[in-house]
Amino acid sequence: MAIYTHKFLCIFFRSFSFITLDDKQCTLPAYYLQTIILNYSTSMNIQNSSVEDIAMIFDLYKTATDFQKKKSVVPWPDFEHALVLKEVNEKRQWKIIIDNKIACVWATTDSDPQIWQKRNKEPAIYIHRISTNPEFRGQNLVETIVKWSKKYALETGKKYIRMDTVGKNMGLINHYTKCGFDFLGLSKLSDTIDLPAHYHNATVSLFQITVR
Repeated sequence: MAIYTHKFLCIFFRSFSFITLDDKQCTLPAYYLQTIILNYSTSMNIQNSSVEDIAMIFDLYKTATDFQKKKSVVPWPDFEHALVLKEVNEKRQWKIIIDNKIACVWATTDSDPQIWQKRNKEPAIYIHRISTNPEFRGQNLVETIVKWSKKYALETGKKYIRMDTVGKNMGLINHYTKCGFDFLGLSKLSDTIDLPAHYHNATVSLFQITVR
């Protein structure tokens, strides 16, 4: 792991109260430096996606699907344009903008009965189809979405933030639990006629964060 010892970095990072540096040697791990520089050198905001973003959303879906195929996990199907357009019009498609580029997109809903079944009666926000622009991978954008979701849930009177993935993917399970989700286990779906094709006859992993 690289260590930075330059006097300039020592002076710069001492200005942050949460970093303690030795007077004799300034040592910062490379990943720590990268994360802090990212947070303080980029312009980031979250907003609803627009109709003009739909082409980019589908580009990111294809990139995600190609990546899933390489990882030997259940890949996403080709989603219907009408589905995404409906989400956009209902203000349920979201995007992270970093330096005027779409870095990540996802969809939300207030009800997901075919996946969450009896639990669907509880007030929750459900997150679907997180897709990250390859240019921005490794920047902990899921954690950014979690922070946003907690604020959104409180503002809209929701008790839970929920997600699901198809199958038992230990890599995703570990990743999402590190981001703050509780892994609730597996659930076999039965009524999937109105869901996208990858849910048909599927077992899903369920994730949840309790907001209040």
